[in-house]
Amino acid sequence: MVDAKMIQHKDKNKALYVLGFPIMGIFHIMNRQVVKGLLFLGLECLFLFFLGTSGVQNILGLQHLGTRQQGWEMDESLGIEVLVAGDNSMLILIYGLVALIVVVVFAFLYRSYVSSLKHLVQLKEENKPIPTFRDELKSLLDERFHLTLLSIPSLAVILFTVTPLIYMITIAFTSFDHTHLPPKNLFSWVGFSNFGNVLTGRMSETFLPVLVWTIIWATCATITCFIFGILLAMFIQKKTIQGKKFYRGIFVLTIAVPQFVSLLIMSNLFHSSGPINEGLLSLGIIQNPIPFLTDPLIAKIFVIFINMWIGIPVYMLISTGVIMNLPQDQIEAAKIDGATSFQIFQKITLPQIIFVMTPNLIQQFIGNINNFNVIYLLTAGGPANSNYYGAGSTDLLVTWLYKLTVEKSDYNLASVIGILTFVFSAIFSLILYTRSNAFKFEGEL
Repeated sequence: MVDAKMIQHKDKNKALYVLGFPIMGIFHIMNRQVVKGLLFLGLECLFLFFLGTSGVQNILGLQHLGTRQQGWEMDESLGIEVLVAGDNSMLILIYGLVALIVVVVFAFLYRSYVSSLKHLVQLKEENKPIPTFRDELKSLLDERFHLTLLSIPSLAVILFTVTPLIYMITIAFTSFDHTHLPPKNLFSWVGFSNFGNVLTGRMSETFLPVLVWTIIWATCATITCFIFGILLAMFIQKKTIQGKKFYRGIFVLTIAVPQFVSLLIMSNLFHSSGPINEGLLSLGIIQNPIPFLTDPLIAKIFVIFINMWIGIPVYMLISTGVIMNLPQDQIEAAKIDGATSFQIFQKITLPQIIFVMTPNLIQQFIGNINNFNVIYLLTAGGPANSNYYGAGSTDLLVTWLYKLTVEKSDYNLASVIGILTFVFSAIFSLILYTRSNAFKFEGEL
């Protein structure tokens, strides 16, 4: 009789276990984990309600991004044409992506639920006590507290970072430009045609020169600040220099002043009618204003020069910390062997500074590729270039992206530029860092 009851009980648990896969939480509820089971069941009901009311419709809307365009239609009752609202492709795309993300998040949640279900079955088979809701809550506030802390930030990242990022990427595969602005007009999927347009089509006449200038700018801006920052740090660090703290403090002032303030001041100083040109004209040194901001070549040199004013003190501080911690025994041994100051710098000081600062140099190079402030606040990307579409002679990829979005409303092209910039930066960073001595001999210094 007892064996029959045990078999019946096992069959019942097995049936509930099988039923627990499509109906979340039922196995937990029947095994005295009522609150946890109700939470799983409630989440499943909310998910199914979402799919039934709008989720499936939103996902299906991604196929066409709208079919009915806004326009004028005759109203028979009024006898006049009225403006009838159409589909909004942008909202259809956003709602569809959100629906897909909800499905993915629920899939991860369901995976966690299955793990919990199997764990509960294992506890029953081993005749171990089943934790109550209070025990689970205590665990989340104790040994699994890291999961509790990470849950809210993870949801925030999905909502405010992942979703907009996916939306931006998908825009690159649509016709969302100034001729297809919602809600008046619809846009649709165009595949990789935008990438072809930017890389080899009409937009390549702007993209390739801007890309070349972006690389030149990032390289010059990084190298000049790095080299002069090291030299400045070494000059101040010399034993014969008095007032080291004073000199460091003077240069640190350029860091203390907000960057945009310094850049706007410089832009006004070097304007064609600014104090620099007016002073030179009044002294008779020049006959016409120097086109610091209006000549393409001079403007490019000008932005690199001004960036040195902002960037050198930063590298000076970093280099000072590295130089002060260099092994002095090697330097003293080199001096005893008759090495000159330049040879010591070339063979000992510089290699060890580069070894330590390689990750920072890569970071600064990528930062200069995306250095919006210096270019936009000094020249606004100018001077204008009639051969470019929506870009000036000093525009970087990031400032061109901004203009394509704000001024031209070509969101698809801007999205393509953003993706290509990210891909280039990521590949360059990975290749350069993995081949550097800082990566190969990590931990040896």
